[in-house]
Amino acid sequence: MNIGVALKQLKSEMMEVGENNMEISQEGISLIKKFEGCELKAYRCAAGVPTIGYGSTHGVTMDMEISQERAEMLLIEDIAEYEQAVNELVELPLKQNEFDALVAWTFNLGATNLKNSTLLKVLNSTHKDWNDVPAQIKRWNKAGGKVLQGLIRRREAEALLFEGKDWSHV
Repeated sequence: MNIGVALKQLKSEMMEVGENNMEISQEGISLIKKFEGCELKAYRCAAGVPTIGYGSTHGVTMDMEISQERAEMLLIEDIAEYEQAVNELVELPLKQNEFDALVAWTFNLGATNLKNSTLLKVLNSTHKDWNDVPAQIKRWNKAGGKVLQGLIRRREAEALLFEGKDWSHV
């Protein structure tokens, strides 16, 4: 099943009347896939969390092994969760590239970090001067208290995507 079609089906099942329901584009999915990679056997991520597929952590045990098809389905489920978080927490309208970047960021860091971040405060400020948003995105470059080169690259790509610029060279 096409990932976009599956996401739409899952979103329509979760959707309630009157909610803001933007959906990630293929561009955002591509960014997530590029930086997450896909591992069919469970491993510990840089933060020490059991992880599988494209960065899925829910219910993962170190003895797990999945198929590529299951990895794609977990990605769809995880993306839907983080789309919902961005839709609920960001109060002002977003462009598609902005939404994609924020979902990719939240996918990696979790909804709780978005909810408690200065990034969200900047996004929800009424003046909508978002020049500081890329810098706020880039601040989150640590795992386990250590700055990681992979996270520096990922945050750079997310910041570029937020600005509507090409991130594929990062």
